[in-house]
Amino acid sequence: MRLHELDSCRYTNSSTKGVKVSIAVEHDKRKREILEKALDVFVEEGYEDTTFQKIAERCGITRTILYLYFKNKREIFYFSIKLFTERLEMSIKTIAADPSLSQADKLTSIASLAVEQCTKNSRLLQVIIDYLGHLKASGGDADERVRRRTLRMRHIIAGVMVAGQKSGEFSAFSVKAADDLFYALIEATIFRIAVLRREDVSGLVESARLFAQGLKASSALALASR
Repeated sequence: MRLHELDSCRYTNSSTKGVKVSIAVEHDKRKREILEKALDVFVEEGYEDTTFQKIAERCGITRTILYLYFKNKREIFYFSIKLFTERLEMSIKTIAADPSLSQADKLTSIASLAVEQCTKNSRLLQVIIDYLGHLKASGGDADERVRRRTLRMRHIIAGVMVAGQKSGEFSAFSVKAADDLFYALIEATIFRIAVLRREDVSGLVESARLFAQGLKASSALALASR
């Protein structure tokens, strides 16, 4: 093959790859836009009353086009919640990486963020609980679905506790047990807002603060006794 033909072939391959990447990026961007709008439909209509057609209409596309991105309503809802939890996870990561905060203050800030987001998205939480009820009724594992979506966030919280122990701010304790207890406070927030429909759950932030400070105080006592 001549040199100019080889260069032409390389250019063609490079151009083809560039087009494929561009198409993939545009597809992902469009998919995210659909999820954003679909989440609003789920919040407004509830899981049961939301239909593929309603989501398509909100997005300004046909059902046929929507099927190019998602198989069914359940898949759309799953990815919508994934988008929401990923944003929450990023906010928690930001707090956990803040060098200006003590580990105890990080735990308090994470709890405060969770309460704030739960309160702000109370209707969404109600829809999620409705969805989990449908999932369980159809034979699905609701507990496993929730566990998968919260696992990374729980790892971040556990990482804060481990960092506190390594720095001497916290005393030795079972990180798993403490992580379970801390997460139980967040679950209590969700239950009060989504099930009991209470608007004021600020007391749970104070509970989380006392919990975090308790870990810090126990460390101080341990140091004092040496």
